[in-house]
Amino acid sequence: MGALITQCCIAGGGPAGLMLGYLLARAGVDVTVLEKHADFLRDFRGDTVHPSTLEVMVELGIIDRFLKLPHQKVFKVGGLVGETPVTIADFSHLPVRERYIAMMPQWDFLNFLAEEASPYAGFRLLMRTEATDLMTDGDRVVGVKASAPEGPKEIRADLVVAADGRNSVLRTRAGLEVEDFGAPMDVLWFRLPAEPGDEGETMGRFGAASLFVLIFRGDYWQCAYVIPKGAFGGIKARGLEAFRDVIATVGPFSRSRLNALASWEDVSLLTVRVDRLRQWYRPGLLFIGDAAHAMSPIGGVGVNLAVQDAVAAANRLAEPLKTGTATIDDLKAVQRRRAFPTRVTQAIQLQMQTMIIGPTLKLTEQPKPPFAVRLMQRFPVLQRLPARVLGLGVRREHVAEFIREGRG
Repeated sequence: MGALITQCCIAGGGPAGLMLGYLLARAGVDVTVLEKHADFLRDFRGDTVHPSTLEVMVELGIIDRFLKLPHQKVFKVGGLVGETPVTIADFSHLPVRERYIAMMPQWDFLNFLAEEASPYAGFRLLMRTEATDLMTDGDRVVGVKASAPEGPKEIRADLVVAADGRNSVLRTRAGLEVEDFGAPMDVLWFRLPAEPGDEGETMGRFGAASLFVLIFRGDYWQCAYVIPKGAFGGIKARGLEAFRDVIATVGPFSRSRLNALASWEDVSLLTVRVDRLRQWYRPGLLFIGDAAHAMSPIGGVGVNLAVQDAVAAANRLAEPLKTGTATIDDLKAVQRRRAFPTRVTQAIQLQMQTMIIGPTLKLTEQPKPPFAVRLMQRFPVLQRLPARVLGLGVRREHVAEFIREGRG
């Protein structure tokens, strides 16, 4: 079994892994990305591309090509609290070119990044290749072992970046300590067909003991129904017909449209976790994205934090990787840069779980908007603050000039 040799091996072809691979290749680094699936056409949940990520693509000069892909623009975030329409965030005043959230199936986003990276000589994407273990020399990680269609494979690298998601295999293999903050809910994820006359508005609906999110996709609705943690078994036990009845009650759809849910295979369970590594690195190994910090789906910010991690990592590591001088201090610097926005964002999510999501799932009557939300409706200028946090994040990353110019 011959080993493939590369300067940087990235485990995981999600938003963090592919964006980092693209940026490093653009900077002239020899990089290999491992993706365990045969394609990107699977049931992703993170379909929101926030203004911060759109601005990264503006800086890279690829935004116009990206926006040719089918997508929907969300200029404001709001919904119904009980029977009251509310707006929480208005992106129209953000200091960026694209002032909205682009709703796009994540497989299109990932295909786009792979296509943009493919012309660079140093970029290699290995599909159906899953990192299964770390290769070490003493305490230092020197590569990964992987499974591939042709059999076991070894990839030796100056740096391994684990971007293999919230169920990271390499996180387990590395033996790093994880802080788990818990979550009171899980999410059921399913599609319903669109019909003529549907208003294409992405929104959330807070009702009595229910939280329902709708994302308009043009020819279908992507739906997320929030349930108490661990409740899916009981829901399934009551039967699919009872579940359709519940969705008919909490959502805007006719009962006949819910017949599109023909079996439980049409409903996916997203087990919600909020956690993060205390230390994101070992010699020769760095964690980013969900592998470093699993985010709640609140705000849909997971994809964008992953992209910001990738930008920060590329800015710091590209030159040392090219010259073979990357040290553990460079890995520490990436964590220092990204740990603060991760902590703050997770703290906001945990606060919302405690103060809003958890209590909503226990209500016996229709809720009323909280005082802060009512204040936002009276003084719309207040909607700019959550728009700033949601749209741009706690700490924005800008692509380094040498990467923008492709000086490899």
